[in-house]
Amino acid sequence: MDSRDDEKERIRQLTEQNRQLSVLLQQQADRIGQLDAEIERLKQLLAGKADSKTAKKPVFKENYSLTRNARHQRKRRRCPSTGRRPTEQKLGLVGSECDVYHPDADHQQCVFRREQFAWRIIDGQAVYTGYRIHDLPDSKQLPLPPGLRTSRSEYGLEIILILAFLHYWIGVSLDHACEVLRFFTRLELSKSQADSLLKQLATDWDEQYDTITELIALQMIVYIDETGWKVGTRSCYTWVFSTTMHVLFRCGVSRAKTEATTVLGESFAGIGVTDDYAAYKSLFTQHQLCWAHLIRKAIKLALQSPDHQEYATFLDELCETYHQALRHQRDGRLSVGRAEKAAQLLAHIRQLCTRHGERIIPDETPPHVADFIRLQNELMDNPDCLFVFVEHPAVEATNNRSERNARREAEVRKGARTSKTANGAQRRGVILTVLASLATRFQRFTLDNLLSEVTRWWETGRSIFQQELAELHQPNAPPIKR
Repeated sequence: MDSRDDEKERIRQLTEQNRQLSVLLQQQADRIGQLDAEIERLKQLLAGKADSKTAKKPVFKENYSLTRNARHQRKRRRCPSTGRRPTEQKLGLVGSECDVYHPDADHQQCVFRREQFAWRIIDGQAVYTGYRIHDLPDSKQLPLPPGLRTSRSEYGLEIILILAFLHYWIGVSLDHACEVLRFFTRLELSKSQADSLLKQLATDWDEQYDTITELIALQMIVYIDETGWKVGTRSCYTWVFSTTMHVLFRCGVSRAKTEATTVLGESFAGIGVTDDYAAYKSLFTQHQLCWAHLIRKAIKLALQSPDHQEYATFLDELCETYHQALRHQRDGRLSVGRAEKAAQLLAHIRQLCTRHGERIIPDETPPHVADFIRLQNELMDNPDCLFVFVEHPAVEATNNRSERNARREAEVRKGARTSKTANGAQRRGVILTVLASLATRFQRFTLDNLLSEVTRWWETGRSIFQQELAELHQPNAPPIKR
């Protein structure tokens, strides 16, 4: 009985499994049918897309083959574009005309040789001027219109000098310099054109830069300062070398001593006036430390620590000693005895510096005390550099001469208007050097005075700096005519 029941149960289970398998097979058959239908639909869709692609074949209006590009390159080489306006367009802009003759030629014998067009500033306004240049028929070198750099110049010297003054002397950006020219003179000048004009000016003045460098190395007194600068993202320095008649800028260089020796040599046979930067040690025959730096440090110490009376007393005594030294410097009766006066002043400084040489212990010595000791060490470690100006009245007691020239560069740096490239830094140094050195020659630094001097260079072929250098090498040379 039991065996029959077991057999029936197995049959029932097998029947149920067959039924489930039949249902599963039917479901899979239905799914396969759906997928086949979807595949057929997609095939038809892709076939339609393919037909639409083949129905619209691309049509190229231009020939983009390699041979076509080669033909265009050959054509550009044969006919280079200068970017200049045709003469017909220039004639329509001309607002003023001028005839130019060779100064030594008879006007009656001269013939018209060529035309030149350039923007000039006339009565404060930009005027496109046409020059009709005349010369003898067999002349090989035609006269140059006054106020132009070359026979291809399209802008007068006054425009280039205004740009240089605005960008480098005043410190405005090149874009703003172009806007100033446009606002006041109606001259439409792009930034790229302005940049090109300043590059030309720096090239023209490169020889003057070298001449000024040599002149400074031959002076008896030089004032030096340095300030931070940037070339792109690289931090560097600008050095300023000043004398009573010359200023030299070295922009975008390091702060190493080699920057000073490049200009002055390994040992300058004169007197140098600087701060206490270590690079100046043993560089000069005599060295005058800047008293403004020393007194500023004493003032800062007294102001930051008002509860310490000794700092205020030290400041008063230091200032009194300095003013006494200035009185000795200005005293014309001291034709002799200046060394003795300097020795007396130095003896008083020694009495003031009672904490000279004290040990500064990190984390134990208070910062204000450490600063006080360092200031006294600076005074007593450089006794020969304190009162050179008393013994030599022509020497200034401070480095204010170079600090004033460096202050403009510091302001430009703070305004994030530093050099983008090394070439730009070099160009800045050349143009600033010539402008600043010329500014010492004029009672008033005006465009008229500057333009007159620079124009004279073009006419004579020799600058005022080259004449000065020639006179130093040849003392009997005739003086320069201004």
